[in-house]
Order: sequence, then structure tokens, then C-alpha cells
Amino acid sequence: MRCYFVQHATIVSLIAMFGSLPAGAAAQAPGGGGVWQSAAPQDIRLEGGEIGRRIAVTIEGNLLKLNTDQDFLLPFQQRNAEGGYVGLGKLIDSVVRFAALTQDPRLLELKQKLITQITATQEPDGYIGMMKPEARMWNLWDVHEMSYLVYGLTSDHRFFESDSSLLAARRLADYIINRWQAEAERKPGGGGITVYMAVTGLENAFLALSQQTGDAKYRDFVIQFRDLPGWDAKIVVGRHGPIEGHIYAYLCRSIAQLRLNDSLPDASLWGPSRQALDFLLHREGMVITGECGDHECWHDTQAGTINLGETCATAYLIRFLDEVLRRTGDSLYGDVMERAIYNALFAAQSPDGRRIRYYTPFEGPRSYHPGDTYCCPNNYRRIVAELPGMISYATPDGIAVNLYTPSVVTHRLPNGTAVTVRQETRYPHEGVVRLTVTPERPTELALTLRIPRFCATATVAAPWMESPQQAAGGEWAEIRRVWQPGDTLDLTLPMNLRLVKGRRSQVGRVAVMYGPLVFCLSRAAHPELKTVDLRLLTLQVESLDSPVANDSVHPDGLACRVKAWGAGDWYPHASPRYTLTLTEFPDPDGEAVYFHVPNPHDPRFVEDELVVPSE
Repeated sequence: MRCYFVQHATIVSLIAMFGSLPAGAAAQAPGGGGVWQSAAPQDIRLEGGEIGRRIAVTIEGNLLKLNTDQDFLLPFQQRNAEGGYVGLGKLIDSVVRFAALTQDPRLLELKQKLITQITATQEPDGYIGMMKPEARMWNLWDVHEMSYLVYGLTSDHRFFESDSSLLAARRLADYIINRWQAEAERKPGGGGITVYMAVTGLENAFLALSQQTGDAKYRDFVIQFRDLPGWDAKIVVGRHGPIEGHIYAYLCRSIAQLRLNDSLPDASLWGPSRQALDFLLHREGMVITGECGDHECWHDTQAGTINLGETCATAYLIRFLDEVLRRTGDSLYGDVMERAIYNALFAAQSPDGRRIRYYTPFEGPRSYHPGDTYCCPNNYRRIVAELPGMISYATPDGIAVNLYTPSVVTHRLPNGTAVTVRQETRYPHEGVVRLTVTPERPTELALTLRIPRFCATATVAAPWMESPQQAAGGEWAEIRRVWQPGDTLDLTLPMNLRLVKGRRSQVGRVAVMYGPLVFCLSRAAHPELKTVDLRLLTLQVESLDSPVANDSVHPDGLACRVKAWGAGDWYPHASPRYTLTLTEFPDPDGEAVYFHVPNPHDPRFVEDELVVPSE
């Protein structure tokens, strides 16, 4: 039986070999190009792992504990507000997706309750919202709220074929169109912030609605009235003026441009996305935990204090990376995605799932958002519901596996063949992944595996291979053959602790990583550090132990131990004063990620493999 093992170079390598890609062009993905497709929610099953656990605790510990009557529905039933934001549309979208994934009767009931009660409030002109009549449309966040209601209701039609939800979404979208076109010069939010920030989510909602209805009116509104093709915002660092540097709004509209480009190809629609990727990965716009932004806006200092990493920005970064990965095939975006998921995203939620953060700093104490409404809690729920769709994708000639987690995913290939891929693994806490491929009949296809950049060389082995094959980090390993039902292969990703050099405000310091995981220091777990400035600790690098099992943050977790000198200690000759236990970054009590070291130029320290500093 023939088997072809091919390693695909990254897009960066291709550019180095063949020159720059055309402006605005998407690189051709391994396996023939085209937009890779996620599996339908009902064709995905999580079987443990931290992604599966987070989905479970978000459902059990969060969604099903919300007071939806009081906190979410009542303001829309009263309709007497002068301002504010609830995020009901985002909640509906998340519940719809979780219900489609799990078919849990409780979620199906919650979904129907939310949709039935909110559509019952729809007024004759189509309005669904919580504002009093004189505050509608133009007061800050009303269009934002309505847009996500359109999106959530449209999702209900997409996943459950609900015609009544689609009709309500159309009537609400028509209300927005009619009101705005009648007073085209007015600015939602009053002009104090950029309009695209004030109406965040509108373009994606209308594009989704146009796709579900087949009515070009909604897409035309986005193209002509909102001028989505002409939007070419620049990266603005800091929070000032009309808040042009707002990351969540920027990435949300970039995603809309990429989606529009699929049906209306235009090189300029890639412009803001290229700028964002360049800033994040080449110009210090992303920190080591996969977070970006300070106080919701772009920043490049590498500081990690109180306002780092808005959860909305993290959610949209992951969604944005998924969109870019499926259009370019560049494994770098999968690497960044998993870094952001296991660190930035999961650290934004309490281990039991109940509480969610607005910001997640890596330096200093963290706090939880006080309530269940508003943007960050709801965007967290939405992105966690979307993670299963990022595990793997159907390509034009096979399946690309992106996230390694215990799961069973069935894809339908372009020729109609159903292929199931089962993963058995403890990744990212161990580096071995067993994959079982089961097509409904013997089928030739390419199974493409992302090899993370932290791994120098991975190994692919199978009973039907003459010998194990090697694949370099940063490449796709493609195994092309006629697959028989039940064929297995083992992917081994060597993982070791590494000390990663800090940059800019973290120069001379190091962070401890293992695979995609970042470790942190909890003051609460070290009473002896109660009054110590953690920035003044100095690690004894040689004492760093291999990771050990540790369930303090989550089941089946990891920690590592290292000795450290205190402030003023005469290192390296004095004996270290402390023995530190470093836990995974989602540790709710984590307060430090970077640490001082005796020799900042120690050759054992490595650069962050996901970042190429600008010259």
C-alpha cells in the first residue's frame, strides 16, 4: 500500500524562497488551497482534555447557573433604558452553539426559552432592544446589542433551521437599515468613539443573515452603506481620542472583510488583517501568554499589568486566527491559536467555570468581572463554544488536524465521503497523540498534521509504515494514502521545559514554558512571599525540575519547581532562599510570569518561537 509522507514548509519559508506573495493574496494552503471547512457541531465529540473540561464547566458552572430572567431578559421586556449593554445576542449565540454541540436537553430548553421570550418583545417596526424610544439606534451600544441579536437568531436558523428566528432576525436587521438610511449622517454612539467600534458585530451579523436568507440586501448594506471594502484602519497604539486602537472592534471587522472576500474577492480586503498579523507577530503586539492589548487597545510595551488582555480581544484573536488559518494554511496561526487558548483564554475563567475576567494580567493580582452580563463574559462563552470547530478541518483533498485534544470529529470531504478522526492524547501535558482514521469506505486522502514550532522534530509512526518519519517544527506533516477504516498512527511531539527571553519591558528576564503552556508564580501558594516584590526574585536556573503532576489549577495539570534567591541575596554564591512551585498560567492566583536571572545572556535561553522581532 502506498503512503506518501510530505512536509509542507511554512508560508514564511515559501516567501523566503520565492519572494513576497501578491498584496492581499492568501497563500495556498497544503492540500490544494481553498477555505478549509470546520465540522458541523453535531459531528464533534469531546472526550476529556482541558478543552473538553472547559466546555463542560462553562456549561455546568456558568450557563446553567445564570439568572437569565433577571439579568438578561428583563431589560428587554421593560425597554426603558437610556444606555448600557447586556450582551443577550452573544449569550443566545453561545447557547445555540453549545446546544448544537451537545444536544443537551437543558441547553435546548434554555435556547428555546431565550429565543421565544426575546422575539416576543419585537415591536411592529422590528425593534428588539432595551432602550426607551428616544434612545434607540443612536445611543451608545444599541446597534451593537441589536447586531448580536441578529447574529444569535441567525445562528439558530443555521444550526436548528428555525424559520421563526430567521424572520425575527430579518425584521430587526430591516429596522437597523431603515433607521440608519433615513438619517445617514447620524453616528451611533454620538461620535465620541469610532463608528465601527460603536456598531461592532454589525457586518458579521448582516453577512451571516445574507447567507442564511439568500437575500443580497443585507450584504449590500455592508458593502455600500457601511463601505466594508473601503475600510483600511491602521494600527493605533494606546487608548486615546476616538479609541481607534480598539482591538476587539478592529479584529471583528477584519473577520468580516475576510468573509466578504470569499464571495467578492478583492485584495484590499486583506489589508487590515495583514497589518494586525504584522503588529502581533513582528512588532511586539502580542505577549507571551497569547494576549494582546492594554485597556482594550493595541499596545507594544510587553508590559503585563492590570489592564492586559481584554477577554473580548482574546476571543476575537482566536476567531481571527481561525479565519486566517483556514484561508492561508500557515501553521503559524494554529501555533498562536493554541498558545492563546491554553493561556490567555483559559486564564480568563475561574477553574470551576463560574466567573470570568475582563482583563487577565500576568504581573500582579487578577480580578473577576462582577457580573454575568456585558461583553467579556458573553464573548468568552461564544468562543469556548466555537473551539471544537477549530480542532480539525476538511481540506479539498483530506483533513488537517490543528488542535490536539481527546476528541472524535467526523468530516465530510468534497466528494461526499465521511471520515472520522479520533484523537487519544494528554496533550498539551504530554506530547503523544494517537490518531485513528475511519473513512466510511477505503479512501485516498491526505491527513495533514500541524507540527508546533516549539518542537524541533516530531515523529510520525504507524504499523503500516516501513519506518517512523520525521517532521520539523513549524511544518505540516502530510500523510497521503488510501486509508482503511480503523487505521492508526502515533504523533510524538517532544516537549521540554524551556526558558524564553523577555522582550522590551521584560528584557533581562525569562519565562518558563512547556509546549504551549506558560507557567506562573502564585503568591497565595507561597506564604513566605506574602510581602515580597516578586520582580526581585532571581531564579537559580540549574535547579529547574522537569514538570510534575499537579491538580491545583485543573485535573491532570502540571507544575514545575525551581529555587530562587530573594532581594539582595549574594547570588550565585549564597544558597537560594526559596523553593518555588510554578503552576500553569490559568492559576487564578498567578501574579508573575517573567523572572530575573543571574545571566540574561545565558545561551540556554531561547527566543519566543512565535515572534520575529522587527528590525
